[in-house]
Amino acid sequence: MLRWSPGPPHIAPHAIVKHLASVLGFCRKINQHDLFNGAAVLGFYLTLAIFPAIILIMALLPYLPVHNVDRAIMDLLGQALPPESATMFQDVVKDVTEQPRGGLLSFGIGASLWATSTGMYAIMQQLNTIYGVPEGRGVFRGRWVAICLSLLFVVLVILAFSLVVLGGLLQEWLGDQLGMSGLWMVIFGTLRWVIILSGLILGFALIYYLAPNRKQQFVLITSGNLAAAGLLVVSSLLFARYVQTFWDYSATYGSIGAVIVLMLWLYMAGFSMLIGAELNAWRHAGTSA
Repeated sequence: MLRWSPGPPHIAPHAIVKHLASVLGFCRKINQHDLFNGAAVLGFYLTLAIFPAIILIMALLPYLPVHNVDRAIMDLLGQALPPESATMFQDVVKDVTEQPRGGLLSFGIGASLWATSTGMYAIMQQLNTIYGVPEGRGVFRGRWVAICLSLLFVVLVILAFSLVVLGGLLQEWLGDQLGMSGLWMVIFGTLRWVIILSGLILGFALIYYLAPNRKQQFVLITSGNLAAAGLLVVSSLLFARYVQTFWDYSATYGSIGAVIVLMLWLYMAGFSMLIGAELNAWRHAGTSA
């Protein structure tokens, strides 16, 4: 016979203590692996790598059958970054891509890919620290892995935003043909973010699988992958809102304020990535124990 109890569910004190101990253990791992300084290192190297990466992507886009992907990428950067930093991005990319340079598709792409791989190589070193494994791949093999991962990342970005653009075209076509209601427009707008989040989760999963110098099984959905993608999106949107609303950084840093804001955003991106890797490593260690 079933009995219904109107009182609140009882939580055993030992369960609370166990969860608190787990949280404290995870925080100790963050401090032990020095993730805050690691994120600062990634922020510096990603600052050096992000412009060549965007230039590389923009150089490849004209050869694809999908139009307006570059505009979709810049629109997302405009939402994720404060206006001045997004404008700085657009000005640099426009200046480089509009100049007639015949070597852009030969030596230029190779140089951009090499510069982009510096950020990925720094990520590889930080993930090795988190997983507690030495870098035994050698300088040339390690750099080759970084270049391949960078190229894979570029391909993922192009594919994700191509899907976003195609989804927008489908939305416009259905709106013209069927007279779609506002509800369907909201659904398609939500689908755009679902595609971007899915691309982020896949990108983090591949980096966590291939970047560290260790053999492991590829898993797409993990708590670390979800946490990294969610933390990156939420922190980016909140940071952009904070800078636009409360922080007059131009009064503090002057003309280099946009660069400082960009580095802070990349610091948060690096920290989100390291937190996801730390969470995966911590849960894996707990499962193996």
